[in-house]
Amino acid sequence: MAMGYKGALFAAVAASAFAWTASASAQEIVLGLAMVKSGPLKTVGEATETSVDIAVEEINAKGGINGKKIKLVKFDTGSDPKQAATATQKFAQDDNALAIVGPFSSGEAAVAFPVGERIGIIQMPNAASTPGLTANFSYAWRLTADEGKQFNRLIATLRNKQIKIEKAEIIYVSDERVSNISGTQFYPAIFKANNIAFGEPVAVQYRSFDVAPQVAQVLERKPDVVALAATPDSAGKVIKELRRQGFQGRVIGSQIFADPNALELFGRDADGLLIVAGYWSDRNDLTRSFTKKFADENAKRGLTTKKTPHHTDAQAYDIVYLLKQAMEKAGVTGDPAKVAAERTAIREAMKGIRFTGVTGDGTCFNAARDAQLPGFVIEIKDLKWNLFDQHAADPCPAS
Repeated sequence: MAMGYKGALFAAVAASAFAWTASASAQEIVLGLAMVKSGPLKTVGEATETSVDIAVEEINAKGGINGKKIKLVKFDTGSDPKQAATATQKFAQDDNALAIVGPFSSGEAAVAFPVGERIGIIQMPNAASTPGLTANFSYAWRLTADEGKQFNRLIATLRNKQIKIEKAEIIYVSDERVSNISGTQFYPAIFKANNIAFGEPVAVQYRSFDVAPQVAQVLERKPDVVALAATPDSAGKVIKELRRQGFQGRVIGSQIFADPNALELFGRDADGLLIVAGYWSDRNDLTRSFTKKFADENAKRGLTTKKTPHHTDAQAYDIVYLLKQAMEKAGVTGDPAKVAAERTAIREAMKGIRFTGVTGDGTCFNAARDAQLPGFVIEIKDLKWNLFDQHAADPCPAS
């Protein structure tokens, strides 16, 4: 049957609208941001959004990527791995995103990475630090140092500074993925490799109100140091209880609770605490500039306690610029008709890349797609965050 005038007009309008929409979307480079604005990781992760927004605004102000502005699509996973997988699907299938900043944590990444691999889209988390997390996925890249490497660096510092560490004890949060793995696997293995005596790791729960029994159990063994594997709020409870029960030795930890904004949470009980961080705010002019922008923007947003970037904040900021560099190398257009090919082109452009940002200079990636980043050993003293030692990034693999 021949199409009537009204039908033909509707078809023409619809075709025109579709063409306009495709044309409009082709003028943008879509990035997904899987963030934690709620849930148990909210405190440490909520300012990721600030860092990414700053980077996107800076890049767009200078012309975007290959002449196209970045369109940022956001999804709050609520710290839930299932929601992280949902976010990956949404960004890839509904939003035509070319790449994803996130998901935030190791638990989320472990569930979302297989989804991204099946679809064929790069995901780059800013806090997932479980060793080996990216090893089996060609579209999973990570701009963060793993916990095992950072803790090894801390032990090296203790040795070099001749701090007594003949006997250690471990307290860990059992219901947080990285804390659990660190406390039950990485810390023990590293202590054993360094001939440091230690007892059975002692678990606390994330929402534990009273940790006195666990601390008493640890202190019965008279350790030189107590190694904590915990998020900042849990770490604060344990540190306070250690001091209340009379522990005078060092409390140490890798980067899980290396949050410069947690000083008030830790209080003066944290004096002497040694931790490793992936970012030092006073490293150079670039880090100082970013730190100021971060503090100013958080003040506007009412995040008044977020004055200094956590290393996860710095890594989120750098991820956007790293993706920009890879996208420019790949020559992406943002054309929805080419999205699958351009996602793969970004992955290929990441191979052999060298990147300089607030987290490090000339950063490269190993065969498992993990960034080779420096480490900064921090000592808390008199409610201040002090640089105690630093470790250079591992060498880049041969091209």
